[in-house]
Amino acid sequence: MTDETQQQRSVLLIHGRDFKPAASTYLELAVSAMRAGLERDAPACLECFDRLSIDLAWYGDLNAEVLQKKGKTYDEHLDVGDRRNALQKLSEITPRKKFGIRLYDTLPGKSALPEFFMDVSAPLLGAVGFRMPVLGRIAKDFAAYLDNPEFAEKVRGRLREKLCALMDRGDKIMLVTHGTGSVVAYDVLWELSNDTATYAEYGQFKVDQWLTMGSPLGDRTVQKRLLGAQERVESRFPSNVISWHNLAAEDDYTCHDTTLADDFKKMMVQKRVSAVHDYRIFNLAVRYGKSNPHSSIGYYIHPRLTKIISDWLA
Repeated sequence: MTDETQQQRSVLLIHGRDFKPAASTYLELAVSAMRAGLERDAPACLECFDRLSIDLAWYGDLNAEVLQKKGKTYDEHLDVGDRRNALQKLSEITPRKKFGIRLYDTLPGKSALPEFFMDVSAPLLGAVGFRMPVLGRIAKDFAAYLDNPEFAEKVRGRLREKLCALMDRGDKIMLVTHGTGSVVAYDVLWELSNDTATYAEYGQFKVDQWLTMGSPLGDRTVQKRLLGAQERVESRFPSNVISWHNLAAEDDYTCHDTTLADDFKKMMVQKRVSAVHDYRIFNLAVRYGKSNPHSSIGYYIHPRLTKIISDWLA
């Protein structure tokens, strides 16, 4: 491996559930949002950012296949247009200090009810065994990932191929995962660092920074379905991440449990990760005229994510 100062720095993204635009479009919007955040808060880092290798592990076609079989439809042109409108509005919020509760409270259609429902119902539903059927109705593609091994392997394969290629190159890697994409990432990281078919080749590699945004990894039902969950304690967790940063937006029901450091503290006790940092943020994205605290655009452009990226580049 080359000296750290000469390593290529690479950012690898993976999206979450539901219909998604074409890979090139999603990547372009994500990079534009991250760049806008740097232009706002850390313009000195733009030159370094523009030299980064940035790629996307995309499995939108696999999600779409599941959803379409359930009768769901998707208007990609409308979705992309609305994402661009959201990005434009967020780019106009120039002082980073405005990304707080005062402006968030003025957003149209803002509601804490979905997150409140998840906070109250998740423990009860999990205790009586109803959590997965409910999840299957709300997020059919994510339920398919948790329940259908063939589908899950196809999804993991998309990320594993991209991540292993960066490891083969010896790159310094930042892995940025949104929503249920963080569950896919966790499983792939576990595979690569434990006794599986890929361990001999990739067990020694590390991801420098892992960012989870709006992640359901704090959910007990999800934790029980993670790869390694039934293994012995010493083999239960990934061991190939140096620093883990978790961003959870107010009212984002997907991450109704907003902290992960407490859920995965054994990783630090076992020295499998250096640190797990939790950040509570306000996602100011407005989608289709309503506040959408789970919006990936709102996470990608947020000052906290900008700070993590700029510190890494520095």
